Formats: sequence, C-alpha cells, structure tokens
Amino acid sequence: MMKIFKAAVFAASLALGVSPAALAETPADVLVVAQNIDDIVSIDPAEAYEFSSGEYVTQTYDRLVQYDAPDVKKLAPGLASEWTADDAAKTVTFTLRDGVTFSSGNPLRAEDVVYSFKRVVALNKAPAFILTQLGWTPENIEKMVTADGNKVIVKYEGDFSSAFVLNVLAARPASVVDAETVKANEENGDFGNAWLKANSAGTGPFVLRAFRAGELLNLQSNPNYFGGAPAIKGVIIRHVAEAATQQLLLETGDVDMAKNLTPDQVAGITGKENMRVESYPQAAVHFLSFNQKTAPLQPEAVWEAARYLVDYKGMTDSFLKGQMEVHQAFWPKGFPGSLDETPYSYDVEKAKKILADAGIKTPIKVTLDVINSTPFTDMAQSLQASFAEAGINFEIIPGTGSQVITKYRARTHEAMLLYWGPDFMDPDSNAAAFAFNEDNSDDHYQSTTTWRNAWAVPAELNAATKAAKAEADPAKRNAMYVDLQKKVQEKSPIVIMFQAATQVAMKASVAGYVNGATSDFVFYRLVKKN
Repeated sequence: MMKIFKAAVFAASLALGVSPAALAETPADVLVVAQNIDDIVSIDPAEAYEFSSGEYVTQTYDRLVQYDAPDVKKLAPGLASEWTADDAAKTVTFTLRDGVTFSSGNPLRAEDVVYSFKRVVALNKAPAFILTQLGWTPENIEKMVTADGNKVIVKYEGDFSSAFVLNVLAARPASVVDAETVKANEENGDFGNAWLKANSAGTGPFVLRAFRAGELLNLQSNPNYFGGAPAIKGVIIRHVAEAATQQLLLETGDVDMAKNLTPDQVAGITGKENMRVESYPQAAVHFLSFNQKTAPLQPEAVWEAARYLVDYKGMTDSFLKGQMEVHQAFWPKGFPGSLDETPYSYDVEKAKKILADAGIKTPIKVTLDVINSTPFTDMAQSLQASFAEAGINFEIIPGTGSQVITKYRARTHEAMLLYWGPDFMDPDSNAAAFAFNEDNSDDHYQSTTTWRNAWAVPAELNAATKAAKAEADPAKRNAMYVDLQKKVQEKSPIVIMFQAATQVAMKASVAGYVNGATSDFVFYRLVKKN
C-alpha cells in the first residue's frame, strides 16, 4: 500500500511540475491529503451530490453568490459583484464581476450562467431539485433565467422570499461552467456530462489535472483566479480508506493532512511534535432509517422502539468521542431554527414494552447497509448489539460509499446507516429531506431521505413544511421549523442520532486550511506550507 501510494503521489507531483528531488517528504508547494473519497459518484457540478464531490466542486467552480473563505458564515459576492432583488416581482438581477476568466481562458459571460442553470434542469440529476424548486422546468428555464449584457435576470415561482432564493443560488448545482468548452465536448445531447466526470471547466482557484475513482484527485492551482492565485501549486487528495494507514502516512511524512482518523488515533497524534489536530463543527446529521417497502419495518411501534435501542452515550463516550455529539433532530445544532432537545436514551426494557404492547412479533431480521470504513462499521456493530437485545437482528452489509448511496437512491435497502448534510444553508434544505414527500411513487425520484425510505409523509407534515418555507418573519419561521423537528423526532422511520464534528490531523507546517460546517465549505486556496 505504501509503495503504491508513494508512486501515485510521485506521478501526480510530476504532472504539477514538481522536481523529484523535492519528494523527500511531500513537495514544498503541494498539499498532499489522505482521505476516504470512495463516496464520489460524479464530479460534474450538475450531478455531484456526495460529500467528497462537494469539496471538489468548491475548489474548481464558483457561484453567483457563495459562502467563501475565510468567513464561511457570510453570504458574499462570487461571480456576481452585486445584485438587486424585487420580491414583489419575484426577480433577482445579478451584475457579473469584471475580468473573470474560465480555466480555458474564455471570459465569463452572462450566457455561461444561463447555460449552466439550463443544463442542471435538463440533465435532472440528483441535485437538480435544489434549482427546480424555484419553479424552473426544461420548458420554461430560458424564460426564467435570461442574459442582458453583463447582467443575469433570475425569476422564480413559489411562496418564498428572495433571501431563500439567494441561498439556493449559493448551492453546489448553481456552479457556473464554461459553456463554450462544455458544448464542444457534448456527446449525444448529454450537455457534456460524460466529459465533466473527468475534466473541470470552471473559474475556481484550482483546475482538475486528474481524477481516478477510488484513487486520486489531482488539482493544479489557477494563477488567474479572480480571488487571487492559491498560495500552493496544487492539491493531491489520495483515497485512503483505512484510518490506520492515514495515520501512518501522516507520521512518516508522506502526507500533510489526514481527514478520517479515529478518536484513539487523534489522541495518539495530539501533542506530537510537528503535528496538530483541528476540530471543525459540522452540519451533517447521522441517522438510522427504515425502508417502508420492508413490511416488518412499517409499524410505528418499531420506529418508536428503535429510538430507545441506540446506545447514544456509549458510542459518543468511546469510538465517536470528539467526532460526534448526541443530536436527535434534522436541523443541526448551532444554526437558527434548531431543536436541541435529546429526549431519547438507551432503554432496552422500554423498547421491549413498546414492541410487546403493539403486538410486534420478534425476532425481526433486517439487513443494514453501511459504508465500509470508520466510524460507520463501528456504529453498525454497536447498533447490531443493542437492537439484538430487543429481538431486532441486523445483518450488516458493508459497501463502498458510492455502492451504499446508489443502493439508497434506488430504494433497494432495508435499513440504512447514513448521514445527511444540508444542500444549502436554510432550514428548508433539511426539512424538505426529512419532513416532506407528497409523491411516494417509484417513478417520482426525489433526493430526500423520506422518498428514499419510501415514507409517504402525512399531509399535515407536508403542509407545515411548505408553510415554514413561505413564512417571511424570521422568528416565526424558526419556531415553525422547531415544531416540525419535534413531530419528525417523535414519529418517523428515520432515527436521527448524532451531529458530526470533523477532526483533521495535519503537519504543524500547514496553515490557512478552512473547513466550514458542510463539505461545500472546504477551502484549500488559502493553504500555505511554512
């Protein structure tokens, strides 16, 4: 493994123009990262819908407005230097920033923005719903988004404010691609989708040199980036699934950063000379969900009992220590509108009584799909042990991130252990995923946990989700989302357990790395190696 890793880093470094003599450890002007990136299904920004692909899109593309380093909590100008909103007319007009070029050298035009939004809607891949919720369709998109010189006029339909629209347009699928370059690489009307799975065509601080699934992402700095050229020449992200291997690579100097260490490994590195560990609160919530196509998992008593069969404290006091905290609502703690109450604890006898009172016959045998890496396999084993106490027996089925996620999207699982991060920084992003599903039919694909678990959400919850999205008063709106979370917390086939924190181990020489609350807020462009 180590020889293969070094050979791959050597080859990637040569591609960036780094001298072989500089490879005693890692190149002085290249950041080398060990990370589990096997969740990537696609790196086309119109299709990318995984955590690792989200990180990649941020490095290579920009949006009209975006949350950017170093202050990732503030919505800032991106490719648009300014904008004006007309809530009454449901229109936002953006003025493009002067002098921006794509990595190809082509200048940024309003037409590129129009094309980028059109291709997302036309392709209709997993994240397309983020934009189509603005009332955009393949039939009307050319009327809803138009170009006028250096201005882009965005129209929307729906009962929500322009503030919500701006958050939508700061999301990943609103990334702007180089229309001329992508059109030149279209195949059979695919809007360049196949080509963008192996190439980048953005304005971002980095350009893709190579992507090999389950192996490597090789990024080269863009010296013409409008926000200033990155301080380093490139970033090499190597897929390393095993946490122990990541630790070894960091300690031997073969990587500058390790992103998936266990708490024990973090403790072993903390305090070591020339190394440090940074902790970053995350918006991702981790949950156990039950597919409602599976008959034994349909009774509400099973849902309720499950909430008392998770050893929350046992996990967060041991192998999840420092990396997750108990959180039992769909919107993460630390954001307006969150529900921070945790009413459920591990209580086997209570769970048994709930099942018995409802006449549920045990044992129940259920398959549990899980990503085959830490901490997910450890979590699955803990759930397997604690649920067995009440006669619910999990058969653990491990797979790569992409295998597990693909199965989840196809609704072919029984039980699933997974995580969810908001698609954009608005509570509706998670409410739409955990509390809304008006059409549960198999041919009506939706990128939500409710649809993927075949849960036909009650009409009153659907109505409450839409009402919260339309509410203009911030205080009232937040209160509505708290109430929504209480209802989902009490009765849903989705058992929310934890909120994540990311611990990143790195060499002491690394400075300027920014890791916000979601994968879209990971930035390498300010990194320096002192």
